[in-house]
Amino acid sequence: MAELDRPQKVLVTGATGFVGRYIVRELLARGYTAVCLARDPNKLRQVVPEASPSQLVAIKGDLHDHDALARAAGQAQAAIHLVGIIFDRFLRRQTFQRIHVDGTRNVLAAVKTAGIRRYVHMSALGTRADAVSKYHRTKWEAEEYVRNSGLQWTIFRPSIIHGPDGEFMELMKTFVARWWIMSLKFIPTPFPVIPYFGDGEARLQPVSVKDVAHCFVASLTKEESVRCIYTLCGPHSMNWKELYRTCRELIPGAHRFKPILGQPVPVAKLLARTIMRTPILPLHLRFNVGQVEMSQEDSVCEPGVAEETFGIKMRDFRFELAQYADQIR
Repeated sequence: MAELDRPQKVLVTGATGFVGRYIVRELLARGYTAVCLARDPNKLRQVVPEASPSQLVAIKGDLHDHDALARAAGQAQAAIHLVGIIFDRFLRRQTFQRIHVDGTRNVLAAVKTAGIRRYVHMSALGTRADAVSKYHRTKWEAEEYVRNSGLQWTIFRPSIIHGPDGEFMELMKTFVARWWIMSLKFIPTPFPVIPYFGDGEARLQPVSVKDVAHCFVASLTKEESVRCIYTLCGPHSMNWKELYRTCRELIPGAHRFKPILGQPVPVAKLLARTIMRTPILPLHLRFNVGQVEMSQEDSVCEPGVAEETFGIKMRDFRFELAQYADQIR
């Protein structure tokens, strides 16, 4: 298969996030230099502490710091854009529109000004113009900018991404292994059930963060991936109740008989509009209306195209979880 010219240095946004950490490590393992835009460069150094300054370049800034973006893009020959959010956080000026859409537009502008042609973009499975959630609609709007950029772009749409140090598995461990949580950071509060929204029958195919990192980095030199959109999923689908039962079975310290109970969607949306907007619960336990709506849709795909293109066999969720379950924070 045809190969693109191999870049020496790759700009990465979101390098200190869950997926970003794995992509940076994958880049370094394959001999690239990662040029990372980070609000906290010291946090970046914790990602790969053994990396030399020639392997890991830190540029202090964010998606709306045009000078920092220009400096970072000016040192790279390709770009991987990963930054995304699940919650609108208005006081921090982190909204879906500002991060997903405006942020992508800023990165594309910096990339094009720097003369970079190869661009790889993180989207999400379920992204479409008429999606029920603002999360997916703004992801679609960002994709539109990418598709019309004139660059050699590739877009990835993963299902739920899992790994031992990710927010999703932290949430799963809380669900299955905690009888108590701390409200307002200091009030012990009973947490007697493992909750899901609606009937729990919507299906998903969790994909390993290692497989996501492999595909992103492998795509940099795959000519056949240019101007293509790839869905990324694990090999097997399950519904939410099956997912919880698997986690309850395999995560150390889980309470095997903690009940798995559904929460009516209207009740969940009411909570999302009220209690979940306050700091009563830990951040990783809060949810918004969009997440309730998205949980009612299937998040599944056929992994074969990505597997063939990038030379990989997607890891099975149950097998991977059994390997790393004792590492979940």
